[in-house]
Amino acid sequence: MRWWSVANLVSNAGTWMQLTVQNLLVLQITGSAAVTGLSLSVQAAPGLLMSLAGGAAVDRWPRKVTAAVSQGLLGAVAFVTAFLVAVDQLNLGVLMALAAVTGLIATVDAPACALLGNDLVRTEDVPSAIGVGSLVSNGGRLVGAALAGATVGFLGTAAAYAANGLSFLFVAAVIPFLRPVHQAVRRAKHVRRRDDKARRDDDMTVRQGVAYFMRRPRLVALAGITGISAVFGRNYGLTLAVLVTGPLAGGAEAFGTVSTVLAVGGILGAIVGARLRKPSVRLVGTLAAVGALLQVTAALSPSLAVLLILVLPMALVESVSDTAGTTVLQTDPPAHMRGRVLGVWGSIRTLWGLAGPPALGLLMEVAGARGALVSGGLIIAGAIGAGFVLRDRRAVKTVVLRTQDDAALAATAATVRPGLSTAA
Repeated sequence: MRWWSVANLVSNAGTWMQLTVQNLLVLQITGSAAVTGLSLSVQAAPGLLMSLAGGAAVDRWPRKVTAAVSQGLLGAVAFVTAFLVAVDQLNLGVLMALAAVTGLIATVDAPACALLGNDLVRTEDVPSAIGVGSLVSNGGRLVGAALAGATVGFLGTAAAYAANGLSFLFVAAVIPFLRPVHQAVRRAKHVRRRDDKARRDDDMTVRQGVAYFMRRPRLVALAGITGISAVFGRNYGLTLAVLVTGPLAGGAEAFGTVSTVLAVGGILGAIVGARLRKPSVRLVGTLAAVGALLQVTAALSPSLAVLLILVLPMALVESVSDTAGTTVLQTDPPAHMRGRVLGVWGSIRTLWGLAGPPALGLLMEVAGARGALVSGGLIIAGAIGAGFVLRDRRAVKTVVLRTQDDAALAATAATVRPGLSTAA
């Protein structure tokens, strides 16, 4: 697990370095912020269409081999991009095509690597492993964004892509030496036997994953909580940027400070989340609602200093909520369904990711930065609270109906056999 964490730290740093450089490269080629956003959408789009198939592939193929091959392919794409940049042959069309290929490979790579990491620890330690993964992700983001500027300044844009390619190869080189715990090995053998039977009907594989997801109220509720939070909150790179540079009259440096505090809060939240043992959907929703109310408070900040004080707990609470939600998502399904469940989740998450920024942008046009943050936070907290109330009422109604049915059965038994008391 230590080797896997180090490998993912290196990989995340490389990925964020490339993403940062890619945005700068598109701006350099086109001079258009809209096209830059389009390049990110092109890379995310395969997740909407192909995540289901990617998750099914992860359930059917050997996990270590799948993760190693996908990491190698991502490295190859990064090296091709680095070469084209170095020889000045990279145009917008080729860059978009390479971004789409990267997104397509990621539909298999993301669930394969996530589940491989879980196999390296005992079942009771999976929440901690997910927390460590979140910590590594946030740390890699900080390191990668910092290295991007230095790498481009000293070595050029091609070097950033090459460095990301090397980071993928490092992960691929580590994977063969990983040893899942005994429980995971036994489970994998059992899964392979079950999958041999499932392979007889390829057409049902993806549908089974969707059907399982939709029959699990916990997973559907988790999708709803995550979705409404993604659409009306969380996009702080957009909302807080407008708040800082607008009503608070700050500049790029001030927003950089806010972004750093958000990242620190995310890291602290990952550490706290790693201590969770059996998180529930109710905990995820409660933390998401608290984060939304903190968002409302942050929106009313009279100064940058007050905003910095508020965004730290806001990021911390939401990071714990994300870690808890990921734990539920990766541990609730049976082992042979987890790849497909993560595939369904990948499609849902991509949909929210594509819908969120335009919706928030429109809301800011109508209500301004403060109004968008306030109304968005209230919508999130209100929707989650309403969901909890409806669920509790449904649970109470179910208990009442069961009690009435038991009483009716007892009365019927007493009528049929007078010697049998109702209490009996």
